[in-house]
Amino acid sequence: MRGSEFENRVRHAAKPKSPTESPAPRLSNGPDADALRAALSDAVASPVPAPSPSRKRQRIVYGDRFIPNREGVDLQASYSLLHADGSPSTPSKPKKRTPHGELHFQKTEEANRTFSTLLRSELFHNEIPQGSPSSLTTRNSARDSARAPTPPATNSSTNTPATPSKNLFTYMSPKTRTPQTRHGPNVDTRSEIYSLSPVRFDSQRMLLSPRKQPRAVSKVPYKVLDAPELADDFYLNLVDWGSTNILGVGLGSCVYMWNSASGMVTKLCDLGTDDKVTSVSWIQRGSHVAIGTNKGYVQIWDAKECRRLRVMTGHTARVGALAWNDHILTSGSRDRTIYHRDVRAPDQHIAKLVGHKQEVCGLKWNCEDGQLASGGNDNKLFVWDKLSEQPLYKFTEHTAAVKAIAWSPHQHGTLASGGGTADRRIKFWNTLTGQPISEIDTGSQVCNLAWSKNSNEIVSTHGYSENQIVVWKYPSMTQVVSLTGHTYRVLYLAMSPDGQVIVTGAGDETLRFWNCFAKNKNEGRMSIALDPFQQIR
Repeated sequence: MRGSEFENRVRHAAKPKSPTESPAPRLSNGPDADALRAALSDAVASPVPAPSPSRKRQRIVYGDRFIPNREGVDLQASYSLLHADGSPSTPSKPKKRTPHGELHFQKTEEANRTFSTLLRSELFHNEIPQGSPSSLTTRNSARDSARAPTPPATNSSTNTPATPSKNLFTYMSPKTRTPQTRHGPNVDTRSEIYSLSPVRFDSQRMLLSPRKQPRAVSKVPYKVLDAPELADDFYLNLVDWGSTNILGVGLGSCVYMWNSASGMVTKLCDLGTDDKVTSVSWIQRGSHVAIGTNKGYVQIWDAKECRRLRVMTGHTARVGALAWNDHILTSGSRDRTIYHRDVRAPDQHIAKLVGHKQEVCGLKWNCEDGQLASGGNDNKLFVWDKLSEQPLYKFTEHTAAVKAIAWSPHQHGTLASGGGTADRRIKFWNTLTGQPISEIDTGSQVCNLAWSKNSNEIVSTHGYSENQIVVWKYPSMTQVVSLTGHTYRVLYLAMSPDGQVIVTGAGDETLRFWNCFAKNKNEGRMSIALDPFQQIR
């Protein structure tokens, strides 16, 4: 065996073979083999052609900033990759997020409002710029003046260039302090530029100020009562809660009383097959209750004795609204008239008010000022002074029927009114000056309004299309809670004597009881101190 051939075999045997590599063919000696070896050596010796410049991959030039796009990035999942002790874990299937409570939702809303206020303050310094041409011109001129070279300062007396100040490189100029305020100690305004905080001192003060924790309101009614034949009629007022802690409800042709302390239900009256109950209203103090009927009668009953005291006439159509002011009972009807009745006098009425062009569906007395508010299907809201037969104010801003009316027990002369489906707004009025205060679009039909007796809050019930109950903080009109559960319009609303509980009724023939407001701190000083739900809780 020749030496060269032996070396070639040793090299070939030492070279590792890949699984898919086929063994190289052996070349035998001969003229054909010599020609093949020469061709292979020429191919190996020839240089590989370099790629042309046109085929080179183009280099991508990026900007000097990288702004990440966080759309579709689940930051919560990134945090879940770490254990509680900080050690990394393998990604797992994301768990179902449990719904947060109402208190967490309220805190989140408060945090969002705080962030919006902070951002607006930092960007605009409490001044929102307007995109008008004049403001653009002002900004452009200010920008051009900033770019223009500043002329050297001169001494006005000698007209010579002023010498630079010796305090040019001092760390801080003399301090200028603001006067002492109730928010805290005075603030060094010049040292703000050296602050390590990313926000201004005003924003820091806002963030560090103590905040009142939102109260939690249960979104589930603690009691639900069946109310068969509870009419689904926007213009009726069939539910009222008296000062003796008894709830009166008109169902069909009957009036029932529910004692919230004992839970007993008593049938007060039955009007028969030819008449129906259209309104129920308790006197402010006592056990007398007024009942309006579909035939236009007004009946007064002694609920304690279950005895009818008298029947008053005058209206020619159904009586859908009733309101008491001590011994004065006011009734509103579909015949567009309003009657004042003195229940002590034998006369059927002592005054007749004419002003509405359609059915009167809302009546509320302000007993402190002696003012009466009336709302009608003609979209009008009237304010009457005492027993005057001419309205003191006429408010025509609503664009739908005005049934929801409520006087504030906290602000003197403040009246709230709500409009129907085409209006959906709650408006506030100053009846001392006759001027509007504010308004808010609720997004759905406003059926009832009632002020809290214990806090500066107002509750509204709604119809199309949400069927919700909303508690608002006045005057900011921020939502405290929104309650849902009724499947029909929430047409009826009444409040317990202690002001803690509201009851709502709807066309779904149910009465739902909600714990919405806190207990009155001065309850022990009140002449009537009741705990209506002591046995139910």
